[in-house]
Amino acid sequence: MKIRTLLKPLSFLPAIAMMYIIFTFSAQEGDISSQTSYRVSYSVVSTANDVFDANLESWQVADYAQRFNGVFRKIAHMTEYFALAVAVSFPLYVYGVRGILLMLMAGIICVGFATGDEYHQSYVAGRSASMKDVIIDSAGVFFGILLVRFIGWTGRMTMLEADSEKQYSNGFDDGYRRGLEQARRDEYARAKNDLKLREKEEAARAKRDKKAEEARAREEELIHQKMTYAEWAGKTVEEDPDPPYDENAEDLSDDMPLFRFLKRK
Repeated sequence: MKIRTLLKPLSFLPAIAMMYIIFTFSAQEGDISSQTSYRVSYSVVSTANDVFDANLESWQVADYAQRFNGVFRKIAHMTEYFALAVAVSFPLYVYGVRGILLMLMAGIICVGFATGDEYHQSYVAGRSASMKDVIIDSAGVFFGILLVRFIGWTGRMTMLEADSEKQYSNGFDDGYRRGLEQARRDEYARAKNDLKLREKEEAARAKRDKKAEEARAREEELIHQKMTYAEWAGKTVEEDPDPPYDENAEDLSDDMPLFRFLKRK
């Protein structure tokens, strides 16, 4: 079994951790929750005062913190569920859930948890359930899911482009190698055909020479059969002053056929 298969279930851990954190905050009583959010609001206003050199007095910082405390609480709600939506969408994406189905499943899980969390707050001292908070939480869920979808889409496009380039590169390299191999085979085939043609031409030339030699031999034989001793002797004397025959032989005659004279010799 691959390590990737073993690690896939662990992708749900961030979602479980976020649900636990949200549940813990919701379990705080009203006074404690208000004090926590006020401290966060005060820290934000104080930091902004230092960054922008607003030179606010302490009481002014406290006043602004109190004034914007509700806004920061709603932003905190939206941020919590934004993170929860990302944490829930990621394992679903890992398991192959895509598109509208991803939005539906992650949305149902997160909004359902938000509704249950508001119901849970109704049993906590100083807290109450609010449909407005559920709507704010749902907005955070929506943007969280969109972020996961955008990141997933961007990653897929990048991977597809890389795969396409790789395939093109491999295809080009394979095609180049196949082209070289085909060129070598073609060159070998041409050389082999040229060799066969030369062998055929040499064989045909040898056959023609043999036929010509045989024709010359037959022609000479015919000439000898028709030639007389006197004609042959005259021709031979022209070529060789010392004839290789006995001129004083008793049975020689000028009209003796040459073939008979050759047999006599």
